[in-house]
Amino acid sequence: MTATTIALGPAPMSEVEHRSALRHAVIASTVGTTIEWYDFLLYSTVTGLVFNKVYFPGSDPWVGTLQAFGVYFVGFVARPIGAAIFGHYGDRIGRKATLIVTLLMTGIAAAAIIARPKRTHLWLGIDSIALVVVYALAIGALPRITG
Repeated sequence: MTATTIALGPAPMSEVEHRSALRHAVIASTVGTTIEWYDFLLYSTVTGLVFNKVYFPGSDPWVGTLQAFGVYFVGFVARPIGAAIFGHYGDRIGRKATLIVTLLMTGIAAAAIIARPKRTHLWLGIDSIALVVVYALAIGALPRITG
C-alpha cells in the first residue's frame, strides 16, 4: 500500500514570492487608504464652505453649516457599518457580486445627491441624509470587499 499526502492549502511561497505579495498588499492598502482619506478631506472642506449654501439655502449660514456637517457625520458613521454588512455578504455570496452591488449603490446614490440641490427645504434635509447613508454604506464596503 502506498501512502498519499493531501495538501490542505496553497503551496508554501518562496521568500521572493512572499516579499512580492507583501509589497503588493502594502501598496494596495496604502493607495486605498490614501484615496479614502482624500475623499474625507475634500468632502469636509466642501461641507464647510459650499454645502450649507447649496443644500440648505433657507437656513441661517451657521445653522446650514451645522446641518451640512450633520450629514457629513452620518456618512462618516455609516462607512464602517457598510464595511461590516457588505463584508459579511462578500464572504457569503462572493466578493465580485457584492462589489458590483456596492458600485451600483455608490453610483446611483452619488448621481441622486448631485441632482438634489433644487428641491424643497424639508425633503432636502431628509432625503439627502438618506442618500448619503446609502453612499457611505457602499463606500465603506469597498475596501473590505476589494482588500
